[in-house]
Amino acid sequence: MKASRISFALLSAALAFASIGTANAAGCIKGAVVGGVAGHYAGHHAVVGAVGGCLVGRHLAKQHAQEQAQQQAALHQPVQPH
Repeated sequence: MKASRISFALLSAALAFASIGTANAAGCIKGAVVGGVAGHYAGHHAVVGAVGGCLVGRHLAKQHAQEQAQQQAALHQPVQPH
């Protein structure tokens, strides 16, 4: 039973890694590390924590990239005279 959970978690992590681009990979890796450590200390659920952390980290990295793109777009807009 435990081996099937680990296999499922590894498969999920592999699919998550396959579906991300290089821009979001750092968010996934950082989130996986933090989630894995937190999951380990919260009842030996490191793999589940790592997968969850990867998803959250990827989401936060995507939001950060969008905010930076909006800031860059605002800086490069021409100023309209009044």
